[in-house]
Amino acid sequence: MSRLSPLSLERLTEEQQSFWDAINRGPRAQAGKVGLVGPFGVWARSPKIGTAVQALGAVARYGTSLPDSVREVAICTVGAHYRAKFEFAAHAAFARDAGVEPAALDAIRRGREPAFTRVKDTLSYQVATELLQQHRLGERTFQSARAALGESLLIELVSVIGYYCLVSLTLNAFEVPVAEGMDDPFPG
Repeated sequence: MSRLSPLSLERLTEEQQSFWDAINRGPRAQAGKVGLVGPFGVWARSPKIGTAVQALGAVARYGTSLPDSVREVAICTVGAHYRAKFEFAAHAAFARDAGVEPAALDAIRRGREPAFTRVKDTLSYQVATELLQQHRLGERTFQSARAALGESLLIELVSVIGYYCLVSLTLNAFEVPVAEGMDDPFPG
């Protein structure tokens, strides 16, 4: 973390330890211990905010009814929009695991129009792109997304997009680099 002082697990305050425990007890724990990397390394320094934000993030990532590919397309679109290195690198891997085509992910990374094989993935990209660029949904996109996803899933999708805007802005504000073993999607 180039803008924040080092933080070690051995020197966490009681509040920071509670935050650490919360992220490692929840659904993220299935993937193994979450390190003090990415946004969690930032939020550990402000554990009241971190605890609230990570709870929302657990729902956004693990608690919606969105198909995995739809969620990951939206997250990658947000990460690419903000050029949030850590976010895009982490979620491009999750997107590939969810069946999102590598060529589509590369197009998103480059800021180009991706081609998807699934309609819902296309709609996820369109919803995210319109919200990021125009700050609202046009009527055609709204109606198409509502018809394909239903109101509840559309609300979930918009919420995921909003949460990952917060993540991306946090990563960028504190210049959080990619983690060891990740490729930098936006070098330079």
